[in-house]
Amino acid sequence: MRSRVTGVGSGQEYNKIPRRDGAFTKEKKAITVNVKRRVAAALFAALLAFAPQRPAAAGPSLDASGFVLVGEAAPDVIQEIRYATTFNFVGCRVDGYEQPCALLTREAAAALKNVSDDLIRQGYRLKIYDAYRPQRAVDHFVRWARDAGDCSMKKWFYPALDKSQIFKKGYVSARSAHCRGSTVDVTLFEMSSGRDADMGSPFDFFDEISRFDGTPALTKRQRANRRLLRDAMTKRGFRAISGEWWHFTLKDEPYPTAAFDFPVSAESLRGRAAAGAPAEERDENMKVPEEIPEK
Repeated sequence: MRSRVTGVGSGQEYNKIPRRDGAFTKEKKAITVNVKRRVAAALFAALLAFAPQRPAAAGPSLDASGFVLVGEAAPDVIQEIRYATTFNFVGCRVDGYEQPCALLTREAAAALKNVSDDLIRQGYRLKIYDAYRPQRAVDHFVRWARDAGDCSMKKWFYPALDKSQIFKKGYVSARSAHCRGSTVDVTLFEMSSGRDADMGSPFDFFDEISRFDGTPALTKRQRANRRLLRDAMTKRGFRAISGEWWHFTLKDEPYPTAAFDFPVSAESLRGRAAAGAPAEERDENMKVPEEIPEK
């Protein structure tokens, strides 16, 4: 350790002040590092201030430019749009279904046309119950599911299910693949008999028997019909799910992360929302039957 002699005042007194060079050097380095960190933090804050901001998450889209009417793209497909009628598990026309027509993305409609052509050669036609579904319709389902007192359609659509289990079982959820515009609910129509094929359970029947594999109660004919429908759909690019024999989504769907909310109507495709379809265009003729329909 070295000492430095320093004069104090005007006298001849001297103090020897210890000088520890190692400690001084460490302190100097610490100060330098601290200053550099502060400068870096200030620069980072400045960059954040001028960086482009990520836009807020967008809500459901009202842009229907990528959609077509199934009736025009695949005219041989029979349409029975249940949510535009009162015969569905809710018991009334569902929000957003302004007209009883099916809408799909162009890609899904083209694939469905191929399925329809294939099945016609085998003596069947496709019947479609639902296609594009606006988000407002899904919201309607959620409100209905939370209303424990509304069980008016129980005996037709969920006779063995307590309504409180509908969310837990996955029959209703706050999001739906249908809102992306490339999902359909379909069945087979037998041209020889003029009737729907026997699939073992009705559309939208909330029960284990509606799973593709169903239950032991399914007959060989019912299983064969389900397999025929699934094979026809998957051959043309749709994927199935295990929980519902009628539900299919185009594998290469054009809007895999989107959600749409324009009304189900021909007017939506003409660039204007349908505030209300004329009464004669609404299919209200499908009334609730007095007894459970035959399977």
